[in-house]
Amino acid sequence: MRKKRAEKRYIKPDPRFNDLIVAKFINCLMLDGKKAVARNIVYDAFGIIEEKTKKPGLEVFKKALNNIQPLIEVRSRRVGGATYQVPMEVRPERRIALGMRWLKTYSLSRNEKSMAAKLAGELISASNNEGSAVKKREDIHKMAEANKAFAHFKW
Repeated sequence: MRKKRAEKRYIKPDPRFNDLIVAKFINCLMLDGKKAVARNIVYDAFGIIEEKTKKPGLEVFKKALNNIQPLIEVRSRRVGGATYQVPMEVRPERRIALGMRWLKTYSLSRNEKSMAAKLAGELISASNNEGSAVKKREDIHKMAEANKAFAHFKW
């Protein structure tokens, strides 16, 4: 092995909730290094969630993220000239990363006015087990289920 594994970077928790996952999501949402803007979007979205659902924003966020995270996914594997989609379990870190990425992507494609409103809408629907991000997880699980026959190609 020529190169050593990249060492894990640790980030500081966010200032308001003192939570690592919220800090990670703020970093995921950030564009061009504008962390203050990303932070305001997330905190405003939490405010909107609290107004609409009368539940704490952080609680809704955690529930939504749990509903979005995939348990299994398919990965391509070449065996003797053929490429198979092999279902595999998702590592916990990747699970969180995928959930955040889908949350961001599907929030952007919503029709509300501001990004905070879009994010709040997607979080509320995801916490109720509906919405585009949850549908994405269901599709990934369906694909893994359909390719279960190739599970013996795991490596």
